[in-house]
Amino acid sequence: MPDTQQSPLLARRDDGGPPHESTPLLSHRQQGDGNNGQQTDSSPSLSKRLAKVRSRWPWPSIIAILILAALFLTIIVLGFVTPPAVKQYVEHAVVLEPTSLSLESLTADGVGVRIQANLRLDASRVSDDNARRIGKLVANMMGKLDTDGTQISVRLPHYHDALLGTAVVPPFSIDLVDGHTNKLDFVAHVVPGDAELLRRLVNEWLDGKLGQLKVTGAAPLRLKSGIFPLGTHDVVESMVIQAKEVPSIPEYTIQHLAFFDAPFGRQGHKGVGTNVSVLLHNDYTVGLDVPSLGLQVLVPNCDPSQPSIEVATAVTDIIHVRPKADILARASGILREIPDSLTRTCPETKLSPLDNLMDRYLHGENAQVLIRGKVPEASDLPAWVGSILESIVVPIEFSGHNLDSLIRNFSLTDVDFKLPSPFADPKDPSGKPRVSGTVRVLAALPAELNVDLGVDGLRAVGDLFYKDQKFGELHLDQWQKANSSISSGSGDEDTITITSRVVDAPIDITDSDIFGDIIQKLFFGQEDMILDVKSSVDVRVVTVLGKLVLRGIPATGKIPVKHVPGNAIAALNPQLGDLRIVNTSAAGIQLRAKVNLTNLTPYTAKVPYVSLHIMKQGFIIGEAVARDVDFRIGHNSDIAVGATWAPSAFGRGGREAGRRLMSDYLSGKNTTVEVKAHRGTVPTVPMLGEALSSLNVTLDTPQMKPPGEGHGRGGSTGFIRDATFHILSSTATFTLASPLFRTYFRWL
Repeated sequence: MPDTQQSPLLARRDDGGPPHESTPLLSHRQQGDGNNGQQTDSSPSLSKRLAKVRSRWPWPSIIAILILAALFLTIIVLGFVTPPAVKQYVEHAVVLEPTSLSLESLTADGVGVRIQANLRLDASRVSDDNARRIGKLVANMMGKLDTDGTQISVRLPHYHDALLGTAVVPPFSIDLVDGHTNKLDFVAHVVPGDAELLRRLVNEWLDGKLGQLKVTGAAPLRLKSGIFPLGTHDVVESMVIQAKEVPSIPEYTIQHLAFFDAPFGRQGHKGVGTNVSVLLHNDYTVGLDVPSLGLQVLVPNCDPSQPSIEVATAVTDIIHVRPKADILARASGILREIPDSLTRTCPETKLSPLDNLMDRYLHGENAQVLIRGKVPEASDLPAWVGSILESIVVPIEFSGHNLDSLIRNFSLTDVDFKLPSPFADPKDPSGKPRVSGTVRVLAALPAELNVDLGVDGLRAVGDLFYKDQKFGELHLDQWQKANSSISSGSGDEDTITITSRVVDAPIDITDSDIFGDIIQKLFFGQEDMILDVKSSVDVRVVTVLGKLVLRGIPATGKIPVKHVPGNAIAALNPQLGDLRIVNTSAAGIQLRAKVNLTNLTPYTAKVPYVSLHIMKQGFIIGEAVARDVDFRIGHNSDIAVGATWAPSAFGRGGREAGRRLMSDYLSGKNTTVEVKAHRGTVPTVPMLGEALSSLNVTLDTPQMKPPGEGHGRGGSTGFIRDATFHILSSTATFTLASPLFRTYFRWL
């Protein structure tokens, strides 16, 4: 029959023919004259003779067996260790499935790690037929492979062959039969290497600078199969781990975050305590109980090269990590003080490290703090654990609060306007219109904030809108005193009301057309208006730790603007008093008077300087100027006004309109004039004058009664009491009754 895998490994071949199944493994050569290929019936087998006469076992047979056994073992050793076919078989057929990795103990120099895994040989994974047959044959012949305890060293060739760590692995046994699953369960003693190297690797990984990592493992492996030793072999394997293959920080959610006033120390000091719970999922087969650890909470400094700023300390509870399960980590901490470096303005910006952190948090962006490990006081953790913890800084991001939804209301009431001085620099705040009023902010406090706080100051910069169109900017650059009160809201939410009296906040008019529409509706509209404000508010908060400035809080609100009642213009009822002619010239007359006005509007204004054109039938006939006017609600008396009557100075049309107006007025007719603003009404704010120029206010000329009129006396009335004409000399003599108590004519 032909040779197959069922044929004996070593058999005797006679000269005459092939052996059969009963042929002994070793037999004597028979001498005779017959057929050499036939075995005589009288020749007993070796096994039978050994059974009958053990003491007569021939030495050649024993020597042959020993030689063959040694040769067999040599073939197995050489076949298992060195041939490429067997090596290829082992590399591709081995299937290792880790099932659990847990921390058993902490020692003075390392950790006891319990490793559980399933290991088997799967010949179907080997694509090369020759390697699969040879490897499977050798594995089946060996059956089992035993190893003695060994030490594995892991080094990093690209880091000057630095030692990453060592692991002492106990003896174990592996069944080499194809498809058989070996359940490995042993505790390895792992000793970490250089702590500085570990810190460097972790930080490069956290910073995204670790593209790949080449590691080399080396171990002296002492093997045996059954009772046969296979020698000690130095096994060295290298592998390159790509960055994408390195486990990343798992996604986490902050389930609970609370801040509260907390006492500390023996002196009764108070700080701000915090409790936090973080939930994350363990995607790996790693299980351990992490002991209580200390943490330092750090905030990045102005420059990354500068040390981070410690703001709080925390201690974790014992964290139970189970394979393929959710992990709940709890920690509690306390903030004892606010470091000066946290609130100090950075050299190249106007923001401090705290401002940078709060700016992201208050605008709903992810804010980042740094967590560094620390051995808690009275802890029994080994020193090497503390060395590693304190050398690793992990960035932690937490979702910010979009305070657009927390500012419930922002309003400005009791509005008071001031116009700038004509001599002020337009670029200076005193050269802009200013507004005063009461700012009221209603905000919701986050549910997790349960600390005693108050607000003693605020400032803001905002944009003013009318019907979604920007027309101005509000600049409240200086701190304004404020007070606050906290009240219970719906559910667990509290509200804080902040009230501040804003004084002389400059306003920039950026769109005179829109502002003109507002003025038109203000004086002639039938409904109140709502102006929108979008501002960035800085708040100075008082806490148990001291004063803290929160910058750039977004706030949107409404500014209600009451329209001027329809009768308010007529109700001004201007009354002239102490009218004087102070100068005359060929071009016109300069007048001075005291005016009484009644303000029925809800607004007040302070006007350092205002110029108005006096017009008739669309022609300018003069100008009125008032200085330092404090226009209050109600009756305003003795407002000093200067006017220039100069129709001829404004062209022929103005001269004719002025002559006609004067004639009608002296004749006792009812006359009117128009008062209109112009670009120079407020010299420092030309756009304000342009906006007000759309207003056409028509006023009745005041009726001035000559002396004696209205007392029931007879005689002539009017300004001309008597006139005598001299025909021969062509002259006339007039007797005039002047309504002016003091009149000075320099030129007539």
